Amino acid sequence: MMSSRTMRCRPVLTAALAVLAAAFSAVSSAQAETPVQGGEIVFGVTTEPVCFDPHRSSQQNAYILIRNYVDSLVAKAEGGKFLPWLASSWTISSDGKTYVFKLREDVRFHDGARFDAEAVKANFDYVRDVKNTAGAGDLLKAVSDVRTLGSHEVEIVLNRPDSSLLESISSIRLGILSPKSLDSGASLCAGGPALAATGPFVFQNYTRGESVTFAKNPDYAWGPGYAAHQGPAYLDKVAVRFLPEYAVRAGALKSGQVDVIEGVQPADVALFKDQPDFQFLVGPSGASTSFTLNINYTHPPADDVRVRRALRDGADIGALVQSVYQGTYRRAWSNIGLDNYYFDKSLENAWGNDVAGANKLLDDAGWTQRDAQGYRVKDGKRLSIEVGYPQPYVRDNRDILIQGLQAQLRKNLGFDLKLRIITGGEWAQQLKDGSWTIYPNTYLPADAAQELQGNIGESGFIRARADKGDRKLFDLINGALAATDPEEKKKLVFAAQTRAVDQAFIVPLFAANYQLGAKEIVKGLSFETQLDSPSNFYDVWLAKP
Repeated sequence: MMSSRTMRCRPVLTAALAVLAAAFSAVSSAQAETPVQGGEIVFGVTTEPVCFDPHRSSQQNAYILIRNYVDSLVAKAEGGKFLPWLASSWTISSDGKTYVFKLREDVRFHDGARFDAEAVKANFDYVRDVKNTAGAGDLLKAVSDVRTLGSHEVEIVLNRPDSSLLESISSIRLGILSPKSLDSGASLCAGGPALAATGPFVFQNYTRGESVTFAKNPDYAWGPGYAAHQGPAYLDKVAVRFLPEYAVRAGALKSGQVDVIEGVQPADVALFKDQPDFQFLVGPSGASTSFTLNINYTHPPADDVRVRRALRDGADIGALVQSVYQGTYRRAWSNIGLDNYYFDKSLENAWGNDVAGANKLLDDAGWTQRDAQGYRVKDGKRLSIEVGYPQPYVRDNRDILIQGLQAQLRKNLGFDLKLRIITGGEWAQQLKDGSWTIYPNTYLPADAAQELQGNIGESGFIRARADKGDRKLFDLINGALAATDPEEKKKLVFAAQTRAVDQAFIVPLFAANYQLGAKEIVKGLSFETQLDSPSNFYDVWLAKP
């Protein structure tokens, strides 16, 4: 029989053992989560970059690779706060026209050159010259001069206040390259060691149509202010494989050929979400922008607002988004993302899915006749507008969504919405001469005023025909960019997006986000606020199986 003393001590002993077990478990868990140095990640991506030069690239899926070897002066953290990166600090004059950046003094480019004020000036002067970039210079449109105040101090002078300047400075499109690279005359779009920057990885090699690899920069010690660690990256190498087929990409992850994939299609989510040995991560849901049809309203028949509104309202966009994405994406109401502080929530349910109203608009516009195929006709011409979608930018079943819209508009209205996959070169030419008709895209900047300018502002896609553009819209956007008071900026952004939707200059489709599938052993994956997309692999490490 157990003694009373033994009975009294048993609960105490049990409790003590429980505390020791919990402590041991906590230590073991902490040890298990201690980052491991070394190893290689294989990343399967949807699209191959057209260009690896941050100043020339306009492809969001290229930016998630470029960020591995290119740093910016300023980092943008979650919540919109700007933190140090290559610049250790900065000051802004009371009139908002002068910014002074103090630079880190311990940074070197991959080619050994010193990072200093002259390097920053060389980059910004280079970008401001339109012949050197693909629109990145628009981010510095308000800049009148870039001056060096010392070896590691730079002054940026503006001709007007620019509420989005820090957003621009934090952008990958204004990432800093070695002056030797800028002066090399080499085609930096082709990548390779000639593309020298300051990032945590060095561009190693590129095999067109297959892969690109980045090797650890062992000297790296200047991560962004939001990084989880400082010092060199944990990984020795990042290999990126171009796998455009959804099933192939998912199969490669399931079979262990790759460690991480982006662009997980809805049908494949169940393969990784809540599954042993895998993880499924969802990025910000349209925090900056939505996937939108941008309409060139200077060309007939889209120069008639009734035609544009019919295109906007003649289909059930919500049902199409649900059908294609099975609840993984939300239907959009503006080109400003649903989670953005500057999204005007009054636009929700304010337009769309009004087939009767859309048909009346087209009748009133004189498109009352039908041809043998059932399409509307006026003066012997079919009611037809082309969506020119550049092949390098097609991803995430967006072409399938447009095809669904195409089918509904044909059935509901007799509206011929043509989808044509074009080359990147053809799109560049159309943009240059203003001949494009409808361009589908998401636009990178997380600053709402910049997003409006880049899409529908006078220096956006319409710029070749800006003289025929909507002056009221341009003035609202320019006012938002110049506004230094946040509430005034918000008021102007609300007014601009409302006008864009009301006049049907845009047809928003869905709030875009990135979705990652990965092996469970891949740790440190995250999303970069400024890119609104997967972060680079600086903080990523591989746990031991």
